[in-house]
Amino acid sequence: MDHSGHGMTMDLPPFTLGRALEFSPDLFFLIGCLLGLVLYGWGVLRLRRRGDSWPVGRTIAFVLGVLTVALVMCTKLNDYGMVMFSVHMVQHMIISMVSPILLLLGAPVTLALRALPVAGRGHKGPRELLLALLHSRYVRIVSHPAFTIPLFIASLYGLYFTPLFDFLMESKTGHIAMMVHFLAVGLVFFWPIMGIDPGPHRPGYVMRMLELFAGMPFHAFFGIALMMASEPMVAAYRDPPASLGIDALTDQNAAGGIAWAFSEIPSVLVLIALVHQWYRSEQRQAKRSDRAADRDGDKELAAYNAYLASLQARGQ
Repeated sequence: MDHSGHGMTMDLPPFTLGRALEFSPDLFFLIGCLLGLVLYGWGVLRLRRRGDSWPVGRTIAFVLGVLTVALVMCTKLNDYGMVMFSVHMVQHMIISMVSPILLLLGAPVTLALRALPVAGRGHKGPRELLLALLHSRYVRIVSHPAFTIPLFIASLYGLYFTPLFDFLMESKTGHIAMMVHFLAVGLVFFWPIMGIDPGPHRPGYVMRMLELFAGMPFHAFFGIALMMASEPMVAAYRDPPASLGIDALTDQNAAGGIAWAFSEIPSVLVLIALVHQWYRSEQRQAKRSDRAADRDGDKELAAYNAYLASLQARGQ
């Protein structure tokens, strides 16, 4: 019995965590993960060799981000996700909300800009092309909240509640494209909010928090809609293999609970990262002010004291 359209037999035994974590790589994502780790490691080593430092925390975050992608795409979680809506939803939530946060905290674009060599005069190398992309109209559009928030919402309602999801699940290429889309949507949504890398949109920290919470209620409502449905809503999961021993509606309700829970957990993680970044920003601003005061003998304070003295003199 082939439920996936991928040419693989999907008569899997009942789901257990041990079975789900067995190695079962998707070649596209396996190569992508390995390539990402190699390129990031090359960048860090290049900086170290010329005597520059790179925060260990960023490296750890990026590696964890890549590993979370590998976790959901290079194990039997991916196989079970083809026939169990609940497991697919775990994949979706991790690759669209956990992996992007960790990857962005790794600041891969900043690392690339520091590690790539500067091209000679009149030439354009990888670094110059990356800079041109960052300053392009395309990036300004796709990173703007007016684009990222609707895209984030549409990736739920416009995918699962239309025939598009079933169409993508019919082929291996469609499934890979869907997962790449989830990852990309997460990256462009969270990048202006808490990304370390440079970008065209960097609003104040309060506005970033508002952007974060603007999309989360829609995420929660999506999960609640799945939990409260009285019949299976996605055709691809309407008839699970008998070998799994599951009920389609019960599995869909579990998927809704997972989607609802993930509207809260990543929000807390991003909020913590934002508060930390805000604190670091204030610390840097205070240090700059102190250095400026040391250079000019604190002229602002001296001028203010002179102003107070002149007021006192006038009152006498």
